[in-house]
Amino acid sequence: MRLLSILILLVLVTDLVAQDTKVPSKDWQLKTAVLALPEANRDQATVLGYDQTGELITLRKGTNEFICLGDDPGKEGFSVAAYHKELEPYMARGRELRKQGKDAGEIFDIREEEVKSGKLQMPDKSTLYVANGEVDASGEVQNLKVRFVVYIPYATAESTGLSPAPIGPGAPWIMNPGTHRAHIMITPE
Repeated sequence: MRLLSILILLVLVTDLVAQDTKVPSKDWQLKTAVLALPEANRDQATVLGYDQTGELITLRKGTNEFICLGDDPGKEGFSVAAYHKELEPYMARGRELRKQGKDAGEIFDIREEEVKSGKLQMPDKSTLYVANGEVDASGEVQNLKVRFVVYIPYATAESTGLSPAPIGPGAPWIMNPGTHRAHIMITPE
């Protein structure tokens, strides 16, 4: 009897925790996860989102080259991303390492080593779009801002002619030059 009581309590607590994460509906996630992409690419993109336990799942299998990542209900603010499918092994590895409790610096170092050794494949160029905004009381996304990232592993300021730091609003610059994660940042005002 005591074991049954403990199991019932465990189920109730698990249910409360799942409810507390406030995972949005699948429809809302499908609608908002694609907001970083140009409209012409949205309907055919693969969409990753969250189930009621907060686990990342595939909400829709797409037919084009993009994967969209929905807003994480466990984090403050609204942020979605979309990237070329060739970046998925790299992105998935980052998610796996975060799940293991690794911090950003450790994740960077591990992926740098794995890309250099050939264990982790990184495309020679690829695109990432990130959109941030606010969700109002009705569930609509407001003040959406999109930034653009073009990965060019191991590129440098010298090889691209780009500044290694922002030089003005909206100007492109190279971040993490000389590493596997070298990328051109473009953040419009």
